[in-house]
Amino acid sequence: MAPYWLMGLANGTFGLMGGFLVLPLPQLLAAEHVTETRIAAISAACFSWGIWVFLLGPLLDLRFSRRWYATAFALLAGAGLAAAILLRAHLAAFEAAIMLAYAAATLSSNALGGWLATLVPEDDHGGVIESRLGAWTQVATLGGNGIMTIAAGELLREVSPMTAALLLGALVACPALIFLWMPVPQREVEQARRLASHFGEFWRQLGSLLKQREVLLTLALFLAPTGSFSLTNTLGGVAGDFHASEAFVSRVGGLMLTIAGATGCLLVPVLARRLRPLALYLGIGAAGCVFTLLMLLPHRTPTTFAIAFLGENVFQAMSFTAAVAICLRAIGRDNPLAATEFGLLTAATVLPISYMGVLDGHSYARGIGGLHGLAGMFAVDGGVSLVACVVMFAVMRWLGDESRHTSTSNAG
Repeated sequence: MAPYWLMGLANGTFGLMGGFLVLPLPQLLAAEHVTETRIAAISAACFSWGIWVFLLGPLLDLRFSRRWYATAFALLAGAGLAAAILLRAHLAAFEAAIMLAYAAATLSSNALGGWLATLVPEDDHGGVIESRLGAWTQVATLGGNGIMTIAAGELLREVSPMTAALLLGALVACPALIFLWMPVPQREVEQARRLASHFGEFWRQLGSLLKQREVLLTLALFLAPTGSFSLTNTLGGVAGDFHASEAFVSRVGGLMLTIAGATGCLLVPVLARRLRPLALYLGIGAAGCVFTLLMLLPHRTPTTFAIAFLGENVFQAMSFTAAVAICLRAIGRDNPLAATEFGLLTAATVLPISYMGVLDGHSYARGIGGLHGLAGMFAVDGGVSLVACVVMFAVMRWLGDESRHTSTSNAG
C-alpha cells in the first residue's frame, strides 16, 4: 500500500489538466489568431465542467471499482488533451476535445476521492489522515499546474505538434500509475456490482444520500462563501493598479505561487492535530478574510500585489485542503455512493468562486460605501466572506448543541 502522501499525489491528473487551461491554452489559441473573447469563452466553458460534471457522479459507483473509473478517465483526459493539441487549427473540434479532457480529469479526481475515503483507517478519529490526504491532493493540483505550465510552454515551442501532443497526453495520464499501489476494498467492488444489477436499490441509496443531514449541512457550508477566496482569479487582471509589470506577475504566479500554495496545504495536517476539520475550515476562512481586509491599508505597490496575490492563493489552498478532509469524513468508510458524494460536495466548493468573482468585479467597477476600485473589491470580498464564516460557525454550533441535547433527552 502506497503511503498517504503518494496516494494524494495521484490527483496530479486533475492538476496537470487544469494547468493547461490557465496559461498554455490561451497561448496556443493566440498563436492560431483566435480572438481574446473566444479564448475567454472556451476557458470558461471548460472550467464550468468542474461544477456540472458532478451530475455524472453516480456512474462512478456502478459496476466497476473506483480504481477502474479513475484510471479510465485519466487515460481519456490524456487522450483528449493530445487530440486537442493536434486539432488546434479546427476550433470547434479543439473546443470539444479540450472540454472532454477536462471533464474526464474531473471525473477521475472524483473517483479517486471516493476511493480514498474507503482507505482511511477507522481509528482516524481526529481527522489527521483525512487532512493529510486532503493536503497532498491539493499539492498535486498546485504542482500539476506549475509542471504543465512549464512543460507545455517548452514542448509546444521546441518540438513538433505530434510529439508535443503525445508527451503532454502521457504526462496527464502518468499519475494513474500510482493506482497500482493502492488497494481496492473487496466490499467496494461488491457494492458497485450490486447497485448496477439492482437499480431500485441504487435510486433508493441516491435519494437517501440527498436527504442526509450531514450532506445537506456540508453543502450549505461549501455553497456559502466561507472559503472561496475568489480574488485569486481577479487580482491578476488588476495588477496594473499595483504598478506591477506582466513579467513581475508571471514570476509571482509561477514557481513562487506553487511553493507558497504547497506549503500552505502541508500546514493543514499540522493544524488538524489541534482542531477538528470543521473548526479548522472556518478558522482558515475567517483568518483569510481578515488578511483580505488588511490589504485595504498598504500602498498599491508591486510588493503589495505579491503579498496579496500569494496570500489569497495560500488561504484558498489551505481552505480547499480542509474542505477535502471534511468531504472524506462526511463520506465515511463504507459508503456505496462515495464517489457520487465526493463529486457533489467538491462541486459545491467551486460555485462560490464564480458568484463572488462577479460580486468582486461589480464592487471594483461601481464601488460600495464610498470605496471604489481595489478598496471596494477587498472590502466586499473580505467582509461578505467573514460574515458568512461567523454565521456558519453559529449555525453549526447551534445544531451541534441541539444534537447533543436531543441525544441526552432520548437517553433519559
